[in-house]
Amino acid sequence: MLSPKERFQDKKDLVRKRLVKYTRKAFQMLPQLDKPRILDIGCGTGVPTMEIARLCNGEITGLDIDQECLEIFNRRIEKEKRADRIKAIKCSIFDMTFADESFDIIWAEGSINVIGFQRGLQEWKRFLKPGGFMVVHDERGNIEEKRKQISSCGYELMGDFILDEDAWRTEYFAPLERLIYETQRRYAHVPEVLKETDQAQREIDMFKKYPERNSSVCFVVKKR
Repeated sequence: MLSPKERFQDKKDLVRKRLVKYTRKAFQMLPQLDKPRILDIGCGTGVPTMEIARLCNGEITGLDIDQECLEIFNRRIEKEKRADRIKAIKCSIFDMTFADESFDIIWAEGSINVIGFQRGLQEWKRFLKPGGFMVVHDERGNIEEKRKQISSCGYELMGDFILDEDAWRTEYFAPLERLIYETQRRYAHVPEVLKETDQAQREIDMFKKYPERNSSVCFVVKKR
């Protein structure tokens, strides 16, 4: 039986799944590859990663630094019986030691900002096979500059699309706010649950204060 904390985490992931359609949209911009090797950088609890596994027959490595998120991800992998194609590893973005040209696709939803857009493009490029692909979902700011950096770093821009503030508000933050309210009312005396809801509320507060920061762009690029 799930604990109240695990129940909240599962319900929060259900809210996150409302954005999975954009994962599908980005993946469908890629050419069809047979059994691609995919690296998902900053996989978290694996919500987009599991969707990618449904969209292809590839082998996927999910990487994150948060052990608690990886435990949730591993339970999800086991539940969906995908351990033969998906593995989760604990590793910092700054400490990746994969062999050169190991992957056909690198996937990064909301993680490249940790290292910086241009630096991520430059440093992760060596992990891609010649002609390999990278999908990067990042803050919307400086789109034209980012397009220039994509070219200067040795990639071809295959396409991009924007998730505006309204999409984030209606599809993620409003449902998350309702979940927080319901959870706090039900588990008002469970400190570990309130800690999780407080953290989620801070995310919402940041969106309300700086909504433009949650307007985002997804780039699909190919290594030259």
